[in-house]
Amino acid sequence: MVTLGVIVLFRLGQSLPAPHVTVRAPEDDPPLRWILDLLTGGGLSTLPVFAFGVLPCLVAPRLLRALIVLSPRLAALRAEGEAGARVLTRYRRRLTVVLGLAGAICVLGFRGQDVLDGRGAVAVACLTAGTALVLRLTEVITDRGFGDGVRILLLAQVLAVLPPEFLRLCERTGWTAIVVMAVVTLSITVITIVVAQGQRRVPVQYAKRMIGVRTYGGSPTYLPLRFPQANSPAVLAAALLSVPVLWPGVSRLGWLRDEGDPWRIAVYFVLVCLFAFIRAAASQDMDKVARDLVRVGGFVPGIRPGSPTADYLGYVNHRVIGFGAVCSGVVALIPALGLALLDASPRIPVAGVTLLVVLVFLVSVTLDTTRQIESLRRQRRYAPFLR
Repeated sequence: MVTLGVIVLFRLGQSLPAPHVTVRAPEDDPPLRWILDLLTGGGLSTLPVFAFGVLPCLVAPRLLRALIVLSPRLAALRAEGEAGARVLTRYRRRLTVVLGLAGAICVLGFRGQDVLDGRGAVAVACLTAGTALVLRLTEVITDRGFGDGVRILLLAQVLAVLPPEFLRLCERTGWTAIVVMAVVTLSITVITIVVAQGQRRVPVQYAKRMIGVRTYGGSPTYLPLRFPQANSPAVLAAALLSVPVLWPGVSRLGWLRDEGDPWRIAVYFVLVCLFAFIRAAASQDMDKVARDLVRVGGFVPGIRPGSPTADYLGYVNHRVIGFGAVCSGVVALIPALGLALLDASPRIPVAGVTLLVVLVFLVSVTLDTTRQIESLRRQRRYAPFLR
């Protein structure tokens, strides 16, 4: 109920007009404006109270991570543990509000409104306060609801923008669009769940230890190796292939503008597989896993502890992430091929990756919610209710 209530309040804020803001009908409808509407829930077109949606909440953590790499003081805070994490959380919140303030000034200034007079200052303050309130709503979902607040609100605003585009597509193609979208949705959902739930179990044995008069360890277990799910490889590949859309004067790469071109699809598949493999390999450190096993007295049967264990785990992990990278490429191709059959690329240049992100978000949010509900169910005793 908390999650649903926050979503309703969020969509209400994206429909409530900000004061002293004149909304004009757009003279043209470029694809990049549609992408911005997707990221902000259509807020940049009408400038409601929640004009920027969860976009500042998405940008602030990534910008803070970049600043941590550049600033030794922030890096020291991250190394302090829980105390440093609380300080970084405060910095992230302040950075989110600052991004909302900067975005409000830039958007109103671009519309030709003076932000220094009384009306402009009120509009800037309202949009900035809306960003701060959206930040608080995401934290309420994370703390008291189900799932990650930013991801759930992002999914809500994306689903609010996509239906008009889907209806426009159905008007052009009829029942074909419904059949193709059903096949694409089912295929992506099945493959994503299989890859997300799948794991390679490496057997691990722990040495027996005597603590007091009791014996601990000695029981066999396993080390699960998974492929980390992410939408960033498909988004990055689509961004690289969308360069001709930004500079239409480039004639030699004109085939990249058509999402149905076979060469573009092939390059897109290779880039997604490559980026997915690099991201998964960089996010998992098998040397650290091997050191942790040595520290707690664990070992892989038949493999010597230390460097041989790290090499073996790295070999197995590379095979796992290689298969996962190919699956990511296949999943990224499914919506691209489906929308190419419907000829949706002239309207939406990144329609394939947009549909992919929406479906993967939906599946991941559903899986997270199901896990949390199952965990909550196990913590409660239902015997009185079953009698």
